[in-house]
Amino acid sequence: MAEKFSRWDSADYLKTEEDIKDYFDICVEEDPGDGSLIRRALGSIARARSMTQLAKDTGLAREGLYKALSAEGNPEFATIMKVIKALGLKLHAGSARHATTP
Repeated sequence: MAEKFSRWDSADYLKTEEDIKDYFDICVEEDPGDGSLIRRALGSIARARSMTQLAKDTGLAREGLYKALSAEGNPEFATIMKVIKALGLKLHAGSARHATTP
């Protein structure tokens, strides 16, 4: 009997608002600088909640959101900000410089 495996999807583990917030914060922190991890995190959060509802809340097409938030997507910054706002998240800024002692 052959075992069947399903593809691991982080969306399956985003059950609470705290899970979502923590996941997004970590992805923002760990993003390599090209937005790829942030984009994929938003896609996972959207799938965990409801891509259809996100489309309604942003005024963007559901299919367009799937494409924009995929690994191959390249959404405009305005799209990312609409998605962040519609998901009830905030994008935080802070200094990347580490404190040094003289």
